[in-house]
Amino acid sequence: MLNDIDINLLFDIAQVIFLIPFLYLLNQEIFKRLKKRHSFFSFRLMNSLFFYHLIFGAIYYTYASFNPSDSHRYFQVPQRVGKEWMDFAKTGTGFIDFISYPFINYLDFSYEMMMLLFTWIGYLGFVYAYLIFRENMPHKIKVFKKINLLPLLLFLPNMHFWTASLGKGAPIFLGLMMFAYAVKNSEQRWQGLFFGSLLVFCIRPHIFLLVAVVAILGILFGNKRIEWKKKLVYTGLITGVLLIFRDQILGVVNLGNSQDLINDFIAFTDKRADSLGQATSGVTMSDYSLFEKFFTFWFRPLFFDAPGFFGVIVSVENLIYLLLAVKLFKRNFFSFIKIAPVKVKMSLLLFLLSSFAMTFVMSNLGIIIRQKTMVMYFLFFVIYYFLAHEQMLKSSPKVRTLEIYPRKAA
Repeated sequence: MLNDIDINLLFDIAQVIFLIPFLYLLNQEIFKRLKKRHSFFSFRLMNSLFFYHLIFGAIYYTYASFNPSDSHRYFQVPQRVGKEWMDFAKTGTGFIDFISYPFINYLDFSYEMMMLLFTWIGYLGFVYAYLIFRENMPHKIKVFKKINLLPLLLFLPNMHFWTASLGKGAPIFLGLMMFAYAVKNSEQRWQGLFFGSLLVFCIRPHIFLLVAVVAILGILFGNKRIEWKKKLVYTGLITGVLLIFRDQILGVVNLGNSQDLINDFIAFTDKRADSLGQATSGVTMSDYSLFEKFFTFWFRPLFFDAPGFFGVIVSVENLIYLLLAVKLFKRNFFSFIKIAPVKVKMSLLLFLLSSFAMTFVMSNLGIIIRQKTMVMYFLFFVIYYFLAHEQMLKSSPKVRTLEIYPRKAA
């Protein structure tokens, strides 16, 4: 006979089942608007990606049922007695509670429904990633002889696993992809630029700092169509925002009241690395060279140091990352970067800066696996663009710019 706990669980799962069709129909309305803007938009591919992402939402839910997961904390904290909605209006972890509060307390969402909601939020990040790739590069790129690169990148399992649960992973991924999509045509897509930046700032202020720095460099040295007066205004606005919120940004690494940022940051990273290195999947990155740190962050675990069955699966994906990255190790990559559009240079710079910052505070493979999902698509974008450049050189050896591609059928 079913007890009360079983009945409640079945009821919660039933609510999730009814919520899925609603999200599916909501997707179709979003897709219709996107189709009007982008003729290449594929309903079929995006719907397939939606159900694929839902599978990983179910996988993560099962995983969280038998293993420690921050998702339980994110569901319980907004329900604390004596706490109001605006009490959670802060950056970092509190912002996830702020997002969750009305759904949990006003709409009576269960844990299962919140997991589904954030799974859908993470999925929207993949929609924007798809738009970024297809809008900038209509050509189909083949890798490993027969595999279409774009679907391969969109369906990488580890990217979906860590963006399919209640927590920071899904909204920060959405914010970064929304920002990257909007920055190409910021005057027309200012809403996406604003909300993407807001999500990144509210969830991870230090990542927003890197995004802002890259945006300033892109504005100053990138788009030649923007007048210098406007460039200075935009740069001033971004710099002003950074100065206004410097305490929140530096407070992430306990440097809000620091008088010596460099030495205090080094001390913080050493302490953070030592604490993370005590875990069962810790690695002694403090003793690594810069190259070894980067390699660990980007491509480990590999099969020789995979932590368990899950680590073996991640190792397969990391091997794909490595094989794709190797394609950049060609002499003409540097000449490509010189003529590449500013969006490619910004993606590479953001990827390298983020990697540099993260490698100094991470020495735990489990955290590395999760955190790098935020920035890997920026590397993939550079790889995709470079391979497209290689393809165009074969057909048109005199090509000097990649800013405008001739359109091909999707």
